[in-house]
Amino acid sequence: MKKLTFVLLFLVALTFNACSNNDNKGKNNTSNTEGQVNKLTAESFQKLVWDYKTNPKEWVFNGDQPCIIDFYADWCRPCKMVAPIMDELSKEYQGKVRIYKVNTDEQRELAGLFNVNSIPAVLFVPKNGKPQMSVGAMQKPAYVEMITNVLMVK
Repeated sequence: MKKLTFVLLFLVALTFNACSNNDNKGKNNTSNTEGQVNKLTAESFQKLVWDYKTNPKEWVFNGDQPCIIDFYADWCRPCKMVAPIMDELSKEYQGKVRIYKVNTDEQRELAGLFNVNSIPAVLFVPKNGKPQMSVGAMQKPAYVEMITNVLMVK
């Protein structure tokens, strides 16, 4: 009887987890929600930032606003320190700068495209001009300085 109860509980938990994952599937992947940090996939990156498959040798920014792309991993402690800063910046610069994140474990193609070998790595993409990469966790004032000087946003 105990084994049967355990198996039933296990199956119920497994079913609940599967349903929860399906409900969240695709959320925050390709949306361009203002005031939030949005997760990018290779597909959404090509639409929202740069279509590197069509223009592999020439940087052509597709965005309507400058953006910041936070390359991270769930297991990375410094990345976890940067995440709340990115959340704050997304609210403070709403309508001026879009902030995205890329999970390097899930999106190896994107990480390889920018030679991300160490995380956190943060890519600052101005509306005009070439992107600039910053490697390592920084304090919020340093990110604000990069927004001002690289993205040209006050």
